Amino acid sequence: MLKLLASGERIVRIAQILHLSPSTVTTYRARILEKTGMDSNAKLARYALENGLLT
Repeated sequence: MLKLLASGERIVRIAQILHLSPSTVTTYRARILEKTGMDSNAKLARYALENGLLT
């Protein structure tokens, strides 16, 4: 989920890829942001890039 968010995928597309509802993806995104202390997808993308999660 983090990699998909960080790579710029839209919520609906992530839901399709993972076979989840868009609301579930939104909830997971909010939890990731809360647990990492970040407040945007851009910050998640930077974190993923700096830590080698995006190839």
